[in-house]
Amino acid sequence: MSAYTVAQVAVAGGPFELVEREVPEPGPGHVRIAVEACGICHSDALFVDGAMPGTRFPLVPGHEIAGRIEALGTGAAEYGWQVGDRVTVGWFGGSCQHCTACRQGDFIVCENLKVPGWSYDGGFAERTIAPVDALARIPDTLEASDAGPMACAGVTVFNGLRRSAARPGDLVAVLGLGGLGHLGVQYAAAMGFETAAIARGADKADFAARLGAHHYVDSTAGVPVAEALQALGGAKAVLATVGNAAAVSATVDGLTHRGELVVIGVAPEPLGISPLQLITGAREVRGHPSGTAQDVQDTMEFSALHGIRPMTETAPLAEADEAYRKMLSGAARFRMVLTTG
Repeated sequence: MSAYTVAQVAVAGGPFELVEREVPEPGPGHVRIAVEACGICHSDALFVDGAMPGTRFPLVPGHEIAGRIEALGTGAAEYGWQVGDRVTVGWFGGSCQHCTACRQGDFIVCENLKVPGWSYDGGFAERTIAPVDALARIPDTLEASDAGPMACAGVTVFNGLRRSAARPGDLVAVLGLGGLGHLGVQYAAAMGFETAAIARGADKADFAARLGAHHYVDSTAGVPVAEALQALGGAKAVLATVGNAAAVSATVDGLTHRGELVVIGVAPEPLGISPLQLITGAREVRGHPSGTAQDVQDTMEFSALHGIRPMTETAPLAEADEAYRKMLSGAARFRMVLTTG
């Protein structure tokens, strides 16, 4: 094999085009992955549009990669990896291992974090090269098209919940029922939380119940979201998955004492929260990033154990541009995933 296909963007904001490249050999501490599936995340737009510093074109995005190891670089076998192993690579695409955060063992906030599609070619391709510290092992019962989204969307909500202030039996609210939220409700229920889903419209109540929610709060029903949460006893944690600062801010007064707002949805506007709202109830607001390769593996193993899967639409790599545009439009339900066939 001398060539493989990638879907790349030649200029910021440009369309995807299929290009043939020479198959590279993995360097020391790296592996070559034959990509089977790659989720399309809204964060890919940060790179496609050139919004992140240091973005270089042409660019191959994709940080929800699932596939099989095809070749090992020098030293990769010493970490226990073998050709044929099924692996994912997510937003956490490797760390520098020498900054202060890494030396403290907090690799997900590495000052030089490597993100596929930004630091190196991502998974909108038939093959990609990744460092061994980015690899998570896929359980046998997970399909590649399910495992890929768990390397970013899945691990973000899973970690956000398990590292929150909530404990089994506590009321936890998930704001939003989209690509992140529909997983968040499933994880919250499986973790033993009394789970409330918050979304727009009464028509989503049945869907929330099918995901495992014990309560549904319609944010358009006329009763303030915070009041509805307090009527349920107050939320120990709110997992905010939406990109709407006003909707996120509206949940704060629904927190119980020492409750925690965990923000994982990205919005350009500032949150409208006053110091008094936080001080009187000793409440906290915390931003939460994705998760390391071990966190991704934990997420997949938990998902396999509890039968949790993302809801996806698949498209072949050749339709990368159409699939990406569908994701941007919000028409996808809920995760677009490219497959290589």
